[in-house]
Amino acid sequence: MKLKNIKTYIIALITLFAVSCDNYLETEPQGFISAGSPTAEGAEGLVTAAYAGIGNNDMIGPIASMWVYGSVRSDDAYKGGGGVSDVEPYNFYEQYNLTQPFQSWLAGLPYTWENYYRAISRANSALRTLNELTDEDFDLRQTRIAEARFLRGHSHFMLKVLFKYVPYIDENLSNEEILQTSNREYSNDELWNKIAEDFEFAMNNLPESQSQVGRANKYAAAAYLAKLRLYQAYEQDENNQVVNINQSRLQEVVDLCEMVISSGQYSLQADFGENFTGGYDNGPESVFAIQFSISDGTTAGRLNFETGLNYPHGAPQYGCCGFHQPSQNMVNAFATDANGLPKFDTFNDVELSAADITPDGVPVDPRIDHTVGIDGHPYKYRNEDAYIFSNSWVRDPGVYGYFQSMKEQQAADCSCYKKQGPFMGVSKNIDIIRYADVLLMQAEAYIELGQQDMARPLINEVRKRASESTDKTRFADGTAPSNYMISEYDGSNLAWTQDNARKALQWERRLEFALESPRFFDLVRWGIAEPVLNAYLEKEKTRKDFLNEAHFTAGRDEYFPIPQREIDFTKGLYEQNVGY
Repeated sequence: MKLKNIKTYIIALITLFAVSCDNYLETEPQGFISAGSPTAEGAEGLVTAAYAGIGNNDMIGPIASMWVYGSVRSDDAYKGGGGVSDVEPYNFYEQYNLTQPFQSWLAGLPYTWENYYRAISRANSALRTLNELTDEDFDLRQTRIAEARFLRGHSHFMLKVLFKYVPYIDENLSNEEILQTSNREYSNDELWNKIAEDFEFAMNNLPESQSQVGRANKYAAAAYLAKLRLYQAYEQDENNQVVNINQSRLQEVVDLCEMVISSGQYSLQADFGENFTGGYDNGPESVFAIQFSISDGTTAGRLNFETGLNYPHGAPQYGCCGFHQPSQNMVNAFATDANGLPKFDTFNDVELSAADITPDGVPVDPRIDHTVGIDGHPYKYRNEDAYIFSNSWVRDPGVYGYFQSMKEQQAADCSCYKKQGPFMGVSKNIDIIRYADVLLMQAEAYIELGQQDMARPLINEVRKRASESTDKTRFADGTAPSNYMISEYDGSNLAWTQDNARKALQWERRLEFALESPRFFDLVRWGIAEPVLNAYLEKEKTRKDFLNEAHFTAGRDEYFPIPQREIDFTKGLYEQNVGY
């Protein structure tokens, strides 16, 4: 049985495991496993429930897609929708200075906290049962322990990049001990190491490949550990400022990424757009993904609804709701110079519109037509008249402009798409780590180690794939909607110094992962969130009135506040983040 096609009885089992009481940290999922009688079958079901836990999502309280927390909160996107009061808390996040600890669960953030800890609870329940069994009882016991620890590591990692200081909860804590576990039990660096222990165990105990699609393997764990060590390498003080870049951590990143690269199990998809199209799930670029399904014997399928607000509002095949609109800044960033390279210092001088992005217009990176819905361009790789994007599809252009997100959307006639009332769900996986990320993580580590010559071919591999990804975006007659121009770095078109290599790497990450949500977290990791975002806001305020009062405050806005209800629940045990 593939995890991608979870059968009805497993869905029912997962439902039984759902946590329903208020204290989700200390309550074990309830199912058919009775105390004192663990079985291999029960343990298998609990691990499946733990996989489901990292994708148990909704439009409020997202845990699979970080479009609200990592994209809208960066210079990549506006909230979108029907004006600033539509899902108003998301507007607060975009403004930075309106985010408050006491925002309700309807703001999404407290619910996200809860959803991740529910997922951790599922992983810990699986581990407690697995720990009571022996290898003779269950021959896959060690593998399943490693999988559960991998999943727990993922949830703790995501909580950490959102909140910095969070309580670390493992399967050995009693209910009473959980209630006594502070979010400041560990220092920043110690907490990274605690989370790393799960990925290290997983890497050392998982097989190199799994027969069931969707399960983590050795290389997924190595890639995730590399991601963690890369974040950890940028050492922060108590005011969230980067004060040192740890060279030994960077070398770990190089070595771990090399393990994944040299495994031969992964490669870039032939076309960039295949990563974002139904039918290509679990392809060669997917190192680890959250799995979703449709037509699996259940009423609605196990669909991803987290991005259901983000479809073009005025398009007749969708009808809701126009959120997550690309920023003018990000659209401008896709422009290239006469050499096919990014316009690093001048990209934002000219405000691009659909009239500029034409076959005879400004040169652009091809990834713009995989990422952004543009008036007159094919939408989601469909070139029939009904799918040519129109400005009339945009819900509130007076506030947010005319560009629309496209990567996360699917064509309405895709077998992966289902409309539930006014909202949309899809069975398309969400990739947590894809191979392009592994290449660029290794490149980043090389650059910061002063070995930038080792990074250039890695960055060029990603750029080469982008240059070859122009077939899916074309009109029916085979012509391109934009003037595509992109080149690799050859050492002469950009002097390959450490500073220039760093700039090229940071730009490559932005263009490659635009609207996939890592942008804000990258800026914080690099220690440049305040200057980049306030420079972005200064210019955007001349374009978008709704941002007039927005301001990013260093030493506060790098992380969200600990939800006040969690501090109240623990009677003040949890300590609030700096600045709130």
